[in-house]
Amino acid sequence: MNLAQWQQAFRTWLVSASQESAKSLGDHHAGLAVYQNNYRAQLVGCLEQAFPNLRRWMGEQAFLAASIHHIDRQPPHAWTLDAYPEGFHHSLKTQFPHNPDVHELAWIEAALNDAFVAADARPLAMDTLAGLDWDTAVLQLSPSLRCHALTTNAEAIWSALWQETPPPEAAMLDEAGGLVVWRRAFTSRLRQVDALELQALLHVQADGSFAGLCEFLVRRLGEDAGVLQAGEYLAGWLGSEWIVGVSHG
Repeated sequence: MNLAQWQQAFRTWLVSASQESAKSLGDHHAGLAVYQNNYRAQLVGCLEQAFPNLRRWMGEQAFLAASIHHIDRQPPHAWTLDAYPEGFHHSLKTQFPHNPDVHELAWIEAALNDAFVAADARPLAMDTLAGLDWDTAVLQLSPSLRCHALTTNAEAIWSALWQETPPPEAAMLDEAGGLVVWRRAFTSRLRQVDALELQALLHVQADGSFAGLCEFLVRRLGEDAGVLQAGEYLAGWLGSEWIVGVSHG
């Protein structure tokens, strides 16, 4: 067995702990348990550090069990452990299909961490909008902006946990909405939005066209209300620094 084959067998052992992979390592397999323990402990520690509020919400034992379940099925995929928490909310969605507050909380914490290390972007100078042809304008959203559907009061739960105050009981929203996470200056921020604003943001993320946004809203609200709503969204998104560039399509 050459070095590359030995490294692959060792990786397989860390991920699966199978006896077959252990035996392929020859006389060295007897003491492998310590590496398996270290591997799991480091990944559990990574998830604990990335999701402190989720851990408090779920409780130590439930969080540990969910972490081990995730580790068994999702080995690290990048050169840095900073990327490992990315898919945890998907794993929790599978593990807790009837507790959307759990995976929505996980998404919030992962998105806040992700936004903090996203690419930098300067706020858009308002004088760049003077004389702009809005019929052809293409909006560029901040690279730190993250959007997600929201069905529970996870935003209120997370805010209470972050402020170290008693969180409310988990509850479904009367109307589904959305979550927006972004970084402003050096601070990651979280905001709850209604379903229409979430859909509008997703539309701009996919298309970028301001005229397309207007058309989308006109189909939903009618001509006058749709155009008015597009203008209100534009003003709010500029003020929050969600839009960092405008170009001609």
